Amino acid sequence: MLTFCLGLMAIHAQEVPGLEYYLPSGMEYNAEIPTPESVVGHQVGEWHITHDKLVQYMQTLAVVSDRIEIEDRGNTFEDRPLILLKITAPENHNRLEAIRRQHVALTEAGAESLDLDNMPVVVYQGFSVHGNEPSGSNASLAYAYYLAAAQGPEIEDMLRNTVILLDPSFNPDGLQRFAYWANTNRSMNLNPDENEREYHEVWPGGRTNHYWFDINRDWLPVQLPESRARIETFHDWKPNILTDHHEMGTNSTFFFQPGEPSRVHPLTPVRNQELTAEIGTYHIRALNRIGSLYYSEEDYDDYYYGKGSTFPDVNGSIGILFEQASSRGHVQESDNGLLTFPFTIRNQFTTALSTIEAARNMRTKLLDYQRDFYSGMREENNRGGYVFGDSKDGARARHLAEILRRHRIEVRPIRGQQTIGGKTYTEGHGYVVPLQQQNPQLIRAMFETRTAFRDSLFYDVSAWTFPLSFNLDYSQVNSLPESGEPITDLPPLGGGVDSRSEYAYLFEWHEYYTPKLLNTILNKGLRAKVAREPFTLDGRKYDYGTILVPARNQSMDPGAIYDLLRNAASGSGISVYAANTGHTVGIDLGSREFEALKPQKVAILVGDGIRSYDAGEIWHLFDTRYQMKLTKIDTDYLGRADLSSYTDIIIPSSWGSGAIGEGAAKALKEWVREGGTLIGYRNVANWFNSQEFMKLNFRKDSTLQAKNLRFDQRDEFFGAQVTGGAIFEARLDRSHPVSWGYKNNRLPLFRNTNIYLDPEKNSFDNPIRYTDNPLLSGYISEENAALISGSVPFKVNRMGQGRVILFTDNTNFRAFWYGTNKLLMNAIFFGHIM
Repeated sequence: MLTFCLGLMAIHAQEVPGLEYYLPSGMEYNAEIPTPESVVGHQVGEWHITHDKLVQYMQTLAVVSDRIEIEDRGNTFEDRPLILLKITAPENHNRLEAIRRQHVALTEAGAESLDLDNMPVVVYQGFSVHGNEPSGSNASLAYAYYLAAAQGPEIEDMLRNTVILLDPSFNPDGLQRFAYWANTNRSMNLNPDENEREYHEVWPGGRTNHYWFDINRDWLPVQLPESRARIETFHDWKPNILTDHHEMGTNSTFFFQPGEPSRVHPLTPVRNQELTAEIGTYHIRALNRIGSLYYSEEDYDDYYYGKGSTFPDVNGSIGILFEQASSRGHVQESDNGLLTFPFTIRNQFTTALSTIEAARNMRTKLLDYQRDFYSGMREENNRGGYVFGDSKDGARARHLAEILRRHRIEVRPIRGQQTIGGKTYTEGHGYVVPLQQQNPQLIRAMFETRTAFRDSLFYDVSAWTFPLSFNLDYSQVNSLPESGEPITDLPPLGGGVDSRSEYAYLFEWHEYYTPKLLNTILNKGLRAKVAREPFTLDGRKYDYGTILVPARNQSMDPGAIYDLLRNAASGSGISVYAANTGHTVGIDLGSREFEALKPQKVAILVGDGIRSYDAGEIWHLFDTRYQMKLTKIDTDYLGRADLSSYTDIIIPSSWGSGAIGEGAAKALKEWVREGGTLIGYRNVANWFNSQEFMKLNFRKDSTLQAKNLRFDQRDEFFGAQVTGGAIFEARLDRSHPVSWGYKNNRLPLFRNTNIYLDPEKNSFDNPIRYTDNPLLSGYISEENAALISGSVPFKVNRMGQGRVILFTDNTNFRAFWYGTNKLLMNAIFFGHIM
């Protein structure tokens, strides 16, 4: 403890250590390699590095060092480069592509004949996936310098036997946002008081990317540009070790994996955890040398494969999570003494070095493990596979196929029309995934449902079954149906207009991109209507929610309308059909059962009190998927804003009841009474109830109590009641506007709350209702399972001329829950008729 305190206190608040503070002692450094200070203008840890300066330094190293190549892998949403440094011995650079191919061959048939004696180990080291956990990216400055400049037999041997893939910033947009905050609030006389503004970021903080996503949860869904870059790198190289450098609470110390032994995904091999623990011994020795406190095998788990530290575990690699106590600025008081920013950087730097030391010394073990992981799966009986699709919606099926292809999973298009397990799959809308391919474990991890668990505590979600998240029909099959050749490039979505009409056009609401098309039509000033009832025209059946666009009495002539629809529908997967008569089997096109639609002007509340993840998911959906304008109104000025022009206002999940003041609540009520649609999510239910926007009856378990449990088991007792993220089945009334566009009367819903609502007395007021035994995949306690049975996740209440709508569940979770995005769109476009 004394050594640790001395290590902390050695750097006083006003002192800035030199580069030697981080570097191992007793080494020579090449004087021709520029130090970070000589390029960025300050010592490592003196200021928070901005992303532009970080890139500048890495590019400089790549120019002057024959050990480093730099790759630009694309850009973030804010157009910051996603760079990667490839670091190895100069002689390896001359044959780097051959090394990569040979390394990847370890995962393929014939790997048994490969000579491992001369094969380098590959280590992928990534820093600061959360932008306001900056010690990692700042450590990458010193680390890159060390790898470029250190001299001597030891590092030269390491570089000959190792290829290091160095990602200095997993999250450039978040890092830049946090660096701006920390630097602009830095005093010349550093102040460690925890109440200092420097340590309290304004909303939404720097943790997330541009659209406020936690991109460390996107390794499996791969919906964001940062993720797509690193997943491509991962599959290009198949690294043996991947490290993920994070931060945690200021009063903590330092964590490294393994995590909780009882919280490892069952598909992860035991050998993986053994190697993780062996690598940990190198971190122990390194941290002991510098006197840092640490811990392992606690708190964090290895369950959800969508995290950077766990995704490698289902791919024959070793994922390592590092968590450093955060100074959240430049220096802060903590339970362990004065915590300085340089000290946090030093721990990250030290464990980056101990990682490559472990990789070099364990090289043949790691290469053997990777080869055995894949050869073992080839020896298994991996007959059959999975079929998925939706006969009414090609886009959702295609987007799942797109994710699979990003993971180098073989996907084949289904041929013709085939009925499998009572479900119909059609060509162009259905796909086949054989298990007999390189990594069937990854496929199982994405498709399986699991409801039994060794442990009841989860650091993240307990379920992520992809065909359920996309609301697709799917079947596991022992014998593969007829299919085409493996897809290399997914063809673009079709869509268009079958012919020109002088009368009207029709399109069903089933396809994923119908809201985008309808929004385009309405914002061009065209009239459109929606069908409340099904009908048949020219032998074609049209479902609830079919959109009608008359060709006459519009602001455009029929020819211009045809051109608009043809261009807008192209590439969307939507088929628009010409109607040459208004007479149908069922409701005629002039029926009162066609409801007029209007352009929607939508706002969303953001700012203090609002959960930024939920808000960002909605912003991303509108902006990148449907190209719909969404006005972000901050809670700070909501009470002063003129709301009269908005048709819809969305309140994402909030952190508490104080996000919206009494004056703003009153203004919202008046706006609803005048005809607005107010849409709330998750725990907004409590606010709606307390502010009398709607009357709700909450289900609670009043009998829950601990029996025969010790004091040190209390956290596990309460933790077992958390529904951290599981999938549940609801029954749909397809005639209700909230359900339009869904072809089945069952819908998988993602849930990570314990908000359970009683249904209304009239059955037609419960268009979405959980089934009696709704758990499809994931964990829920017995107590909560009883509460959710037969409850409702959706409510609508008429208030004056407007509507108040509530979803207890997140319909837009992490951008990959394509299957429930349309629930929100239905509330937007059809809320006034609910």
